[in-house]
Amino acid sequence: MVDPPTHLDLDREEGLTVHWPDGTKSRFPVAFLRRMSPSAEARELREQIRKNPLTVLPGGSSETPGPLTADDAELVGNYAIRIYFSDGHHTGLYSWRYLREIDPERQPETSADERSRS
Repeated sequence: MVDPPTHLDLDREEGLTVHWPDGTKSRFPVAFLRRMSPSAEARELREQIRKNPLTVLPGGSSETPGPLTADDAELVGNYAIRIYFSDGHHTGLYSWRYLREIDPERQPETSADERSRS
């Protein structure tokens, strides 16, 4: 089990910053969080892309023009956070364990350049 964060800070344009009990800080850009959504739909799309990099991505369903933002968030029990994105997506629950697993700073195969683009 992963201990819950000591502090969460959601910046609508920048993303989510998580302060962990061990003193580490994780930063998740909005686009990265949306792309890595733990929803069934997003997981299936990532699997399709893994199998076929030429997979056609679905179009956005957002009525709100402009860049993707994180409009709101809510805690789910003591184990997760739900993020409401400007494109209407909000079905993924980001558990503390999942956030630790996808932390961009802890991904050895992801270069700093790739993280800055997300």
